Amino acid sequence: MTLTIYNTLTRRQESFETVEPGKVKMYCCGVTVYDYCHLGHARSYIVWDTIRRYLQWRGYQVHYTQNFTDIDDKILKRAREQGSTMEAVANRFIEAYFEDIRRLNVMDADEYPCVTENIPAIIKMIKTLEEKDYAYAVSGDVYYRVERFPAYGKLSGQELEQKQAGAGGRVDPEDPEGKKQHPFDFALWKAAKPGEPAWDSPWGKGRPGWHIECSAMIRERLGKTIDIHGGGRDLISPHHENEIAQSEAATNQPLARYWMHNGMVMVDGAKMSKSLGNFITIRELLDGVEAQSRAPVDPMVVRLFVLQAHYRKPLDFTEQAIATASAQWKTLKEGLLFGYVHGEKLSFTNDGHQLNKNLIQEFEASGDDDFNFSKSLAVLFELGKKLQREGNLLVHEGKTETSSIELQKQWYTLVTLAQVLGIEAKLEVETPQTSSISDAEIEALIQKRHQARKAKNFAEGDRIRDELQAQGITLIDSREGTKWHRN
Repeated sequence: MTLTIYNTLTRRQESFETVEPGKVKMYCCGVTVYDYCHLGHARSYIVWDTIRRYLQWRGYQVHYTQNFTDIDDKILKRAREQGSTMEAVANRFIEAYFEDIRRLNVMDADEYPCVTENIPAIIKMIKTLEEKDYAYAVSGDVYYRVERFPAYGKLSGQELEQKQAGAGGRVDPEDPEGKKQHPFDFALWKAAKPGEPAWDSPWGKGRPGWHIECSAMIRERLGKTIDIHGGGRDLISPHHENEIAQSEAATNQPLARYWMHNGMVMVDGAKMSKSLGNFITIRELLDGVEAQSRAPVDPMVVRLFVLQAHYRKPLDFTEQAIATASAQWKTLKEGLLFGYVHGEKLSFTNDGHQLNKNLIQEFEASGDDDFNFSKSLAVLFELGKKLQREGNLLVHEGKTETSSIELQKQWYTLVTLAQVLGIEAKLEVETPQTSSISDAEIEALIQKRHQARKAKNFAEGDRIRDELQAQGITLIDSREGTKWHRN
């Protein structure tokens, strides 16, 4: 079977061929950290997490990078409202991001570059664009010259002439002084404003524009051309369009081989927005909202809900959809826990851990078809129902209809494939007392986890992370290595 991916750039499904055989460089646009993550973020990062997991399952070595935008007008506005600082607001919501997204069993990225940590790389790229006459400076601002890039609009399929005609001569609110040479030129560098954070640059003190940030961080961390660039459909234009223009003008190389975009989230058929009162954060979803009589939702129910729609399609959040996913999770959870009785693992009659090859092929056939995990789930549900039934027979009649060997094969197949989709059932046992694990023991486990991940034994790496988390130790992976802190 050949893995195929729908490429937004070419508007067709293509065979997946990486820049370097067996390795995938994958970048996903991260959050602007000024507020709690919402249901749309949950959908996006569950999607990219599952795609990453599936690529690893298919034997690829995946390097996954996801940025944090920690300098932005919205962050500065929130800081002013709270009498705080940009750094304090950003750090608060970066921490909140990890708290929320990890509850959904989303694995940490290999690195999380922040914009403020990459200012030199950003300035370097802007200088390159200026030297190539793709950028021009005006009173401390620097703009990208879109007319110099003939392919501008190739991702969205809307050429510059069409965009200009559609603008209807409107005044650009971002350019009241008329500094731009073309209405669709965009800012690479913004001159400093009083009271705002700023950095030294060849054009004076200022800060980067939004679009240049991702281009520079990709170039700095992953190289000229990556394999997959992911994000929501709302980022196709202008953000990803502008990334392409900047990066390809600077390097003369394609920015990404495959552009992938997940569909938007609706709530009861309407766009999610605070003005409509249907805005739902991840923590509100998982913890419930008493004022709205909204009950807590199990994190695995959220993953099932997200994965039951193809990632490119819109996803409509309704109470009925969540109720359906909850019922499905009950069945799947019982199947996943089939191998345990009262917290003890069942003793099977044979030692073989073989998987059902036919079901594996069926699972991969749908996964290889542009990550159609909605069909992959059908394999899990089929196994879950069988094991649920056998489990009921075992409890009530003390025996099963299926042989021990076949039950073991079915259970291992279910658990294995569920983990590929990030779906895991945890035994409900008493919470242990706070561990007195020493710093040296923590470091030893981190080293063991590093070796496991290096050997592509990601399940073992996740197990060690979860073991430490259960003892109140949080791991944070970065380019410089793994840091930890006690909760």
